[in-house]
Amino acid sequence: MSSVIYEKDQDNIVHLILDKPNAGANLMDNEFTDSLSAAVEQLSQDDYAGVIFRSAKSTFFAGGNLDDLFTTQKENADQLYDMVNRLKLAMREIETQGKPVVACINGAALGGGWELALSAHYRIALNKGVILGLPEVTLGLLPGGGGVIRMTRLLGVQAAMPFLLEGKQFKPEKGLELGLINEIVDTPEAMLEAAVNWIKANPTAAQVYDVKGYKVPGGKPNHPGLAKMLPIAPAMVRAKTKGTLPAPESILAVMVEGLQVDIDTAMRIESRYFVELVCSQVAKNMIGTFWYQMNEIKAGAARPDNIERKKVNKLGVLGAGMMGAGIAYSSAMKGIEVVLKDVSLENAEKGKVYSQNIVDKKLAKGRLSQEKRDALLNNILPTDNAQQLAGCDLVIEAVFENRELKAKVTEEAEAQLSPSAVFASNTSTLPITGLAEASRKAENFIGLHFFSPVDKMPLVEIICGEKTSAETLALAYDYVQQIGKTPIVVNDSRGFYTSRVFGTFANEGIAMLGEGISAAAIENGAFLAGFPVGPLAVTDEVSLTLLEKIRKQTMLDMEAEGKDYVHHPAESTVDKMVSLQREGKLAGAGFYSYADKELAKGSKKKLWSGLKDTFEDSSKAIDLSEIKDRLLYIQAIETVRCLEENVLTSVRDANIGSIMGIGYPVWTGGILQFINQVGLESFIARAEQLHESCGERFKVPTLLKQMAKDQMIFEDK
Repeated sequence: MSSVIYEKDQDNIVHLILDKPNAGANLMDNEFTDSLSAAVEQLSQDDYAGVIFRSAKSTFFAGGNLDDLFTTQKENADQLYDMVNRLKLAMREIETQGKPVVACINGAALGGGWELALSAHYRIALNKGVILGLPEVTLGLLPGGGGVIRMTRLLGVQAAMPFLLEGKQFKPEKGLELGLINEIVDTPEAMLEAAVNWIKANPTAAQVYDVKGYKVPGGKPNHPGLAKMLPIAPAMVRAKTKGTLPAPESILAVMVEGLQVDIDTAMRIESRYFVELVCSQVAKNMIGTFWYQMNEIKAGAARPDNIERKKVNKLGVLGAGMMGAGIAYSSAMKGIEVVLKDVSLENAEKGKVYSQNIVDKKLAKGRLSQEKRDALLNNILPTDNAQQLAGCDLVIEAVFENRELKAKVTEEAEAQLSPSAVFASNTSTLPITGLAEASRKAENFIGLHFFSPVDKMPLVEIICGEKTSAETLALAYDYVQQIGKTPIVVNDSRGFYTSRVFGTFANEGIAMLGEGISAAAIENGAFLAGFPVGPLAVTDEVSLTLLEKIRKQTMLDMEAEGKDYVHHPAESTVDKMVSLQREGKLAGAGFYSYADKELAKGSKKKLWSGLKDTFEDSSKAIDLSEIKDRLLYIQAIETVRCLEENVLTSVRDANIGSIMGIGYPVWTGGILQFINQVGLESFIARAEQLHESCGERFKVPTLLKQMAKDQMIFEDK
């Protein structure tokens, strides 16, 4: 069976209908390559007026077959290289035949789908349900079907960069503005009619870059303007990736090298870089996590079976501070009616202003209509009256990390709710089972840990208490997906998964400073390992006083439980900073100095100069690789402990949660995949060295040793 159906209409126009058999979407694979090559052969022997690419699926084309790419290794890479070149040859033959070619884009055209559309001379898209782009870089790859070469020739190097180096996706309207989409229509019928009309009006056609004398926008690499920019471009890319992600650098190389040769040679250059990336460990990590594991989460892998999906129609949010206001905005944006309650109406209204500021900025930039802006704000009701919570399907408390306060607002809210309503705490550290003691129905109580700022952070950690019911978990999972965020599910413990592991990152950086290691070396080591922010900077963001409060609360709780509290070497450094009134960014002074307090207005933050005299020891020279290992390994070890204690129950939640929630380096594919790629035995050997040199916190968990003995890796069965 063919993935491309060859049909000719009454106007002598050939329709190449994309319809992969027994599949929900069209894929760029061996089957498609064979089918397209056969269609090209048939075209060469046919008399026709033009070609229309259109899809029989609900989407236009889904891109490359990641199953094939994921299993490709260096040993069989030549097969992929040959397939890619055959595919490109077929696409080039269609676009260089002299006959008009139109792509009718009826749905998503991402990756290979957009590359196929680019090979047409004229592109028509529906005005709804269409998204375009080349997101390959987000999986550690580059567009291998001519996407880099065509986008660079059509837009020029600088204009193409966001779409290639960042994988920026866009809608047809933006495509029209860029000249990549030629026409937007309302219906499939109108699209087909427009395609036929264009072919009739343009009996001969060629790509603009195939016409003699064509000049690439912005010029080729030897153009004076571009020649000035290109030497710094790799440094700009490296500044973002810290050298941990090879794909953006490879894409830039293809863009520049491809413009210095003819298009067919450029296509082969692209293929070589593409296959090299496919075989890289980074691409395997990213495909495994961001494609396979993410799709499992989207499909509800951790959601209880046989429970009907539900939508939250009315949501209560207790506490209108930054977290509560962010939750309210994210929910109202999806059409949920939100009651935003605080101790005073003034505070609640301030919380609503948070949403107003966001939507007004979007309105000013033309990214939101006045109608949608008003509708979103109308969905948020600020109040100081608990009775307004009546009828809520779900209530989320986002008040301060104080057990007594949380108990008080729980009781106040539940008095207004139906017996079936779910109550959730947005706590980041306090155990859910303990907080649920204040609830009248502990089975309806759950944790929903959002990350700040809520409107930008994509993850929500769902925490099940000892008595949380399957129905409560299902509703929480449904709600998180309803507001467009990614849920991970963990079991109860102090700090749960993300806060617990993130704490080890911050503490390890602070501990190193306390040992006398240069603050600049610590922060740079974190960057070079691929962390988006250093441990000292991130501690300033959350504030040192919060660390102090959490520690004191933990000590009290553990004393009540009859357990011994183990002091961390970072604590003395935190205490010293607090005594010096350097409590973090909010206070205007922490490990860093900030504008308006210690620096001139408008200045960028800088490491506090006093760290040198207060903590640093010039004799304490340390290799950057040691710093990187300490930051990577301490979090990985704590994650294994979370698995060992059944806080984590899946590898996917650990990997996705570590990257999307706490900023573990993207190149690793997540914390447990990092251990996989290092190899369990090698990881254990290095961890034991750190255990000996740094202390008990690096002790290798028993689970890890047993897995190494059994020759296992971290994977979900």
